[in-house]
Amino acid sequence: MREMSRRARRMDRHHKMHRGSPLNLVSLMDIFTILVFFLLVNSTNTQQLPSNKALTLPKSSTKKAPEETLVIAITKTEVLVQGRKIIDLATLRSQEGDDIPSLKEELDFLAGGSSNQDPTQSRRITIMGDENISYDLVRKILTTCQQANYRNIAFAATQIASKKQ
Repeated sequence: MREMSRRARRMDRHHKMHRGSPLNLVSLMDIFTILVFFLLVNSTNTQQLPSNKALTLPKSSTKKAPEETLVIAITKTEVLVQGRKIIDLATLRSQEGDDIPSLKEELDFLAGGSSNQDPTQSRRITIMGDENISYDLVRKILTTCQQANYRNIAFAATQIASKKQ
C-alpha cells in the first residue's frame, strides 16, 4: 500500500474535522408548533358565512358579527340549503301557492337532527339572497321558513366600511 504525502494527510484531517453539521430540527419544530397554535387561536374568532360566487349580496353597515346558523342561499338560478340544491328558480316560479314543499321537507329534516332543541322554541336561519331576486320569491321562502318553525330569520349582506369623521 502506498503511503500518503503530508499534504494529503493534512487535507484528509481537515475534511474530517470540518464536515457539515446535521440540521437541528428541534428549533424548527418549535417554530411550527407556535405557528400552528397561533393560527388555531386566531381562526376560531372569526365567523363567516359561506361564500358563493353566484350571489351578489346587498350592502350593509352593521357592526354585529353573523352567528352560525342554517343558511339558505338564493342564487340567480337555484335555492340551496347548506350548499345543497333544493329547487331551480324556474321550477319555483311556475309553482302555485305561498310555500315551497321541497324546502319545507329539507328544513324539517334538518330540524329533526337537533333533538336537544325545544320544538316550541323558534330556530335560527340566515338567508343569503342575490340582490336582484324578486320579493315574491323571498316572501315564499320566508313563509316556508315560518311553517317549519324557523322564525328567527336573518338576511346576509356585505358589510361596507363606515366613513371616518
